[in-house]
Amino acid sequence: MKPLEGKTVVLGVTGGIAAYKAAALCSRLVSWGASVRVMMTAGAAKFITPLTMQTLSRHPVATDVFDERDASVVQHIDWADAADLVIVAPATANIIGKMAGGIADDMLSTTLLAATAPILVAPAMNVHMWEHPAVVENVRKLGSRGVYFVEPGTGQLACGYVGKGRLAEPDEIAEAAARLLAGPRPLAGRKVLITAGGTVERIDPVRYIANDSSGKMGFALAEAARDYGADVTLIYARTDGPPPGGIEAIRVESAAEMHEQVLSRLGRVDAVVKAAAVADYRLQQVSDKKLKKDGETLTLELVRNPDILQAIGDWKKDHPGERRPFTVGFAAETGDLEKYAMDKLKRKNCDLIAANDVSAPGAGFGTETNIVSVYGPEGLVEHIPQSVKRKVAERLWQLAAERMGPA
Repeated sequence: MKPLEGKTVVLGVTGGIAAYKAAALCSRLVSWGASVRVMMTAGAAKFITPLTMQTLSRHPVATDVFDERDASVVQHIDWADAADLVIVAPATANIIGKMAGGIADDMLSTTLLAATAPILVAPAMNVHMWEHPAVVENVRKLGSRGVYFVEPGTGQLACGYVGKGRLAEPDEIAEAAARLLAGPRPLAGRKVLITAGGTVERIDPVRYIANDSSGKMGFALAEAARDYGADVTLIYARTDGPPPGGIEAIRVESAAEMHEQVLSRLGRVDAVVKAAAVADYRLQQVSDKKLKKDGETLTLELVRNPDILQAIGDWKKDHPGERRPFTVGFAAETGDLEKYAMDKLKRKNCDLIAANDVSAPGAGFGTETNIVSVYGPEGLVEHIPQSVKRKVAERLWQLAAERMGPA
């Protein structure tokens, strides 16, 4: 059976140069069995003709909210009701702003406001537009309402800039659509807790101790868990970007704050994945004023931070009759993976440890990929070769779901 057999997908195309990729996306969705109904904005029709999309979808293309071809129905309501999924690709900053503000002034925006099906947005724009505070806030707002996003890629943009903003590849968008419309999901009915990013330990109001964690692995785990049907809570510290949408995201700064947020939720979650890079030490005394230069050296006295993963393991031992979470820890090492991973798994009462050599190319902090060896009580469970972090996250959740048993 084709992955989208029997599904109706409304594909919204907006006015950006990446509109030409919508033709390939439409073709792929149709080849996977979907009935695709295309809506185009006036701007989109400047880049690619409605006839092209009509030929590929084998259905008329809607461009004007006032062009009612069937008197028995109101077209934008009819299509919104029929949709199993709405995809907006490419999604300009303009349509994202309209969606966030509830504006309905053309065929696509009106249909989006009437749709009750899941909505998948694939942004495409200049890197500075993507990073503008208004766009960042609009994406965050839509994510909090349950709108799904396929992150734009990084590379050469049509405007000449090199950066983040290019439309994700059609196959990537189609795969995200198939995941959203998939049948039973391995984490359906589960509540999961994930930590991400690098914690910050203040020295004074303008300085702090931190690490190189970007939060990308933790964000990928949150996205994958969400798409696998879980109710996701993400507790994140300093990261390179905003958290994914469709989840409960809680921002913290220090290790102590993250420790408090995690422990307050134990007993109410089925799984904890601790992907955050937590500082081992904090300042004994944080200055409330900026420290001034005084001499050639500066001595800072540090004290141990609470060990969050150890605290989770201890809680599980001390609460045998309560809902005990399946625990996955991360071990970022620079050698002797198996030795350190197995030691950490036993000492901290974990169910799985995902170990990676952060000195290896393609596996360090801030990269788009990772290389992970997964260990359980019996030793090496699986080696995941270099893959994008989303793929690594999906495989980790599959392994965890197999071991967690029925929900």
